[in-house]
Amino acid sequence: MKVAVRTLCEFAARAGDLDFRYTPAPSAEEGIAGHQALQARRGYGYKSEYSLTGSCLGLELSGRADGYHPYKNRLEEIKTHRGDVSRIRPHQRALHLAQLRAYGALLCRQEKRKKLELALVYYDASRDKETTFTETASADELWQGLEKLCQSYRAWAEQEEHHREQRNALLANLCFPFPDFRPRQRHLAETVYKNAVRGGTLLLEAPTGLGKTLGTLFPALMALPAARQDRLFYLTCRNTARQLALEAVDKLRQAQDELQAFPLRTLELVAKDDACEHPDKACHGESCPLAKGFFDRLPDARAEAVQSKEPLNQQNLATIAAGHDICPYFLAQEMARWSDLVVGDVNRLFDQSALLHGLIRQNNWQASVLVDEAHNLVDRARGMYSVQLEQQRLLKLKKTAPKPVKAALDRTARAWQALIRDHGEQAQPVFLATLPAQLLGALQAMVSVITDYLADNPPDLALQEVLFESVAFMKLADGFGDHSLCEFQRSGRGRASLTLQNLIPADFLTERFRAAHSVLLFSATLSPGVYYRDLLGLPEDTRFTSLPSPFSAEQLKVEFTPGISTRQVHREASLHPIAELIAKQYRERPGHYLAFFSSFKYAKEVSDTLAEQAPDIPQRSQKPGMSPEQRRQFLAEFQKPEGSVAFAVLGGVFSEGIDLPGDQLIGAFVATLGLPPFDAWHEILKERLQQRFGEGYNYTYLIPGLQKVAQAAGRVIRTPDDRGVIWLIDDRFLQSGVNRLLPRWWFSDSH
Repeated sequence: MKVAVRTLCEFAARAGDLDFRYTPAPSAEEGIAGHQALQARRGYGYKSEYSLTGSCLGLELSGRADGYHPYKNRLEEIKTHRGDVSRIRPHQRALHLAQLRAYGALLCRQEKRKKLELALVYYDASRDKETTFTETASADELWQGLEKLCQSYRAWAEQEEHHREQRNALLANLCFPFPDFRPRQRHLAETVYKNAVRGGTLLLEAPTGLGKTLGTLFPALMALPAARQDRLFYLTCRNTARQLALEAVDKLRQAQDELQAFPLRTLELVAKDDACEHPDKACHGESCPLAKGFFDRLPDARAEAVQSKEPLNQQNLATIAAGHDICPYFLAQEMARWSDLVVGDVNRLFDQSALLHGLIRQNNWQASVLVDEAHNLVDRARGMYSVQLEQQRLLKLKKTAPKPVKAALDRTARAWQALIRDHGEQAQPVFLATLPAQLLGALQAMVSVITDYLADNPPDLALQEVLFESVAFMKLADGFGDHSLCEFQRSGRGRASLTLQNLIPADFLTERFRAAHSVLLFSATLSPGVYYRDLLGLPEDTRFTSLPSPFSAEQLKVEFTPGISTRQVHREASLHPIAELIAKQYRERPGHYLAFFSSFKYAKEVSDTLAEQAPDIPQRSQKPGMSPEQRRQFLAEFQKPEGSVAFAVLGGVFSEGIDLPGDQLIGAFVATLGLPPFDAWHEILKERLQQRFGEGYNYTYLIPGLQKVAQAAGRVIRTPDDRGVIWLIDDRFLQSGVNRLLPRWWFSDSH
């Protein structure tokens, strides 16, 4: 039974309160740089990242000590941090020391040492300052401590090994929950299975109607034992897709032999805001009752969770947590270590502090990754690695801030004013070639002051928001490069903002994909595959496969409008022709239609023109900022027998992710190519993408725009029995460079 030393210690040596107070951690880059800086100055003979292995009570232990100096007989564990070292909590230090002692025990056996000096080194990355705690221990003493940890973990490890055997036996003979596959769904399943077993990276374009959720989950689960994979992560860009995945697992559970257990631990990870029981309290024992003694009560809650015969979805996990008076959100974080299938948002693997990526690296897991609706990942990832600072928030905080932090806030406010003086007071965005050093220095000092204040005082939500925003900005600033853009804007007095916007997420995601054993990104629209490979940082040997659609061109009538242009300069002239076209189509075949436009303004202009020209045509419109209830009501109208034309914005909530089969939707009008605006920001993006990939215009404008078109038009045909029409309203849809990017199944071979 193999176990990483860090995992062993986190299981057996943690105690006391959950404590997430506001000690900003260095970025990953700072942490690496800090380790390297200390290791470089240690002198001759010092061995960094020293590999240690050993066997204790049947456990095969492994890990890497940060540093070992044979001549000094000294072993080091280095922890980077920011701010006052006294802010490191006692339970955190105890965990760090337990890890150091475990490494010491293994080293004494491996190097035949009778005693050893142990050094726990805290390195303040911002001040280049070391604080060291040392002790000397005998080999026997260290081994006895290691045996105690292993004794605590051994029964759990045996249980986990037994669970793994049962799980693999189940998955190797997993039954499909229906008598047969849908048309072409078997091809989908075979493709997914082969990719997982091969350990490959695959971009899979799988058209609507194949049953992608079950068609990917079923083979990926079957492949776990064959590929010797440890975990499967099913990641989504929308909450509704997460629910579909959980429902698919439930179907698989019901399809198995009733007498057979279903030893597949399935965990749903939800956002902290959705899981938190005390949103008004801070995450530490002095504030939240569910954090008090969290690690003391965690073992019993964990034991109940792994024995549960139900999936660990949000509701079931909350029930278990309530029974042990611990936080359900952090119980879910713990159960991510022990679950076979984790269903969650894409940020769990891809953002800056991704839980699942950390667990893969810590435990050397062979992980299989499925990413649903992967065409959204480019924009989602850009958002994960972008952050904005707002002057207004700081100025508001100054008025009510406690006295100990006022001086730091004043210094930051002055840095804002200097930035405004340097770059003018015009309202237009200014793109900076370098980051403002004065503001970054002020932020660094302010973060330290606020951190110290919050550690000793009651929670202050306004201070916390400014702190988190500042720390996030500094972390991204540390790695600022041509993959990102720094934008300064001032919309009025006291309303300046500074934004780090990611342009090329590949630079941040490459390592995430490299850590996984197999990766499958799938969507109904993933063409051209090279676009996603480049922007997401996928390996060079990434394969692209487009599965045949279960639908045929006979089901869908695609109409073009060579005489209509929706270019900005032709908008007004297009209003009457588009309204006439919509009225004519509706009168020929009354029913439910969606009409997509590039903006609410354009949609309203055509809607008003239609109402004036053809008042007999029933219509309704999407409104800006609709509530969830208003969205539900908008969609409910499609189920009524009386048809209408529903106006909506391309790329909005009604252009993808909704299912309107049969007569609920019989046609769509798409009056735009979906191109992003030709503004300064997109022109810089085009320039960067041209420099990096030689595809500036296509990667910035054409491909993202036509992805939206394909998604919107894809609402029309949802089942093999559907029949419908799509009107592509713009003469550019007939250009070869545009037309070739539209889904091929829309057209007969003669097109």
